[in-house]
Amino acid sequence: MMNGTPSPLRLGEPAPDFTARSTAGSIRLSDYRGRWLVFFTHPADFTPVCTSEFVALTRASAEFEALGCELLGLSVDSLFSHLAWVRAIHDRFGVEVRFPIIEDPTMEIAKAYGMVAPDAVDAAAVRTMMILDPEGVLRASNNYPAEVGRSIPEILRTVHALQRVHGGGVLAPADWTPGNDLLREPSQRVADIVSAAASSDWFYQPVPDVA
Repeated sequence: MMNGTPSPLRLGEPAPDFTARSTAGSIRLSDYRGRWLVFFTHPADFTPVCTSEFVALTRASAEFEALGCELLGLSVDSLFSHLAWVRAIHDRFGVEVRFPIIEDPTMEIAKAYGMVAPDAVDAAAVRTMMILDPEGVLRASNNYPAEVGRSIPEILRTVHALQRVHGGGVLAPADWTPGNDLLREPSQRVADIVSAAASSDWFYQPVPDVA
């Protein structure tokens, strides 16, 4: 159940709270405050691409845990469908999906988060991944078509990068991975700009990743 009727979520905004049934019992989004959260959706249980993603996420769960990051899934299917799907995944692939999968049969949560249009009549477009910081603020999101699976290594890389830049002062460049140089945030002071050794030094300055 949502609290109120919030607008579709945008980067930098706090995620609207909700309470819903899940494969791990009743879930309240605010219960995840203090930890990073990957909140991802799929259009339906027992779909091939989503099944592959759940297997991959389960196998990578220890890597997310090492980052202090929780996983939370959602689809419009019923809780009983989720439970049957988890059993089928276990029987076929030998993995146990321990992270919660919440039900959203009325698409109330999906619509409030902007995952589907307010007038949507089905969940075909519900395939979104969102990363929330420990304060419950949306820091990254993306959408994928039903035909293409998401990259779990890229999700992990994004969580790593978001954690590195969370305190400010540094930026993560293209293809950054932990241990590689970061970039210093550019100065906005004229004195720093004109005193830089080269014309590009004030806005492009690599710094070591010391985390």
